[in-house]
Amino acid sequence: MSHRAPLHPALHTAACDLFGVRYPVVQTGMGWVSAPELTAATANAGGLGILAGATLTATETEAAIARTRELTAEPFGVNLRGDSPDLPQRARLLIKHGVRVASFGLAPNEAVIRELTEAGLVVMPSIGARRHAEKVAALGAGAVLAQGGEGGGHTGGVPTSILLPQVTGAVGIPVIGAGGFHDGRGLVAALAYGAVGIAMGTRFLLTRESPVPEHVKQEYLRRTVNDTVVTAVLDGVPQRVLRTELADRLVRGSSLSRLVRSLRHAAAFRKMSGTSWPDLVREGVAMKRNHGLSWATVIMAANTPMMLRASMVDGRTDLGTLASGQVAGVIDDLPTCAELIDRIMNQADAILTRLTRQETP
Repeated sequence: MSHRAPLHPALHTAACDLFGVRYPVVQTGMGWVSAPELTAATANAGGLGILAGATLTATETEAAIARTRELTAEPFGVNLRGDSPDLPQRARLLIKHGVRVASFGLAPNEAVIRELTEAGLVVMPSIGARRHAEKVAALGAGAVLAQGGEGGGHTGGVPTSILLPQVTGAVGIPVIGAGGFHDGRGLVAALAYGAVGIAMGTRFLLTRESPVPEHVKQEYLRRTVNDTVVTAVLDGVPQRVLRTELADRLVRGSSLSRLVRSLRHAAAFRKMSGTSWPDLVREGVAMKRNHGLSWATVIMAANTPMMLRASMVDGRTDLGTLASGQVAGVIDDLPTCAELIDRIMNQADAILTRLTRQETP
């Protein structure tokens, strides 16, 4: 499939200029999934690919940035943890390598935002509530990714159709919509709500360039829109995952069993990430203080990366969770990133062209 030329002018949005990309489509920085190959494929197809750095060490993140640079000359982003003990070091890596966008789940502090912004990066935190959008805008963020409750992984309770107009009406920075998007119809809808583009996780997870094992992708493809569940038992914060035997067992499990599992995963994550125990403790104290989390929630925080790794890297769906948006229930193919973005842009162009003609006297 090829792009129509030219596309409807409404499809060249502020996101295109802000990120330096052809199309207002963002591939989110999914831990263990958004590897250099997927990120570069998205960038080469005209979208903004975001490399997952939050589950890598600083050394691994630098190597991944270098590998992405080998695969694309286009701009891309890197996702980091805003509460990481070595965030200043990681931020300087992004600056050193000329990364275009710094993406965050939890927003970093104002000093880091300022340093990145002054170096020319776009700082784009993800939020799930209007008040959070207002807060990060006041801290100096250059854009915000607003994810509705339909989205996968950690998510809020407000649907995208309600959240987006709330956020676009509340802040003066560009807003990217996320949660439930997978086609050109969604892109047009997001623009109508005042957003300047869409971000997709599950849809890009289910592409040919995604590193997720094939049998795991097939597990997603066979699901319906009713086959996800939002639960806080995994790490103390609500997140949407596919319903599996493991997920159901975890939901039914005791608090003690969840605590034991969390401590085991915290030890494994410390070893894998190269984080010392003192740094891990300091990180926990910062999470508790900055985000109002209980100690139980802080201890559980290591569950998500380790359980996602089991499924997304090792392919062990019996041992790991499958973060997923409800949109998995309407996805039935595994296109390349180029095919996917072509499809989205062509469909959006056709819709806008039809609507424009209907408005012409």
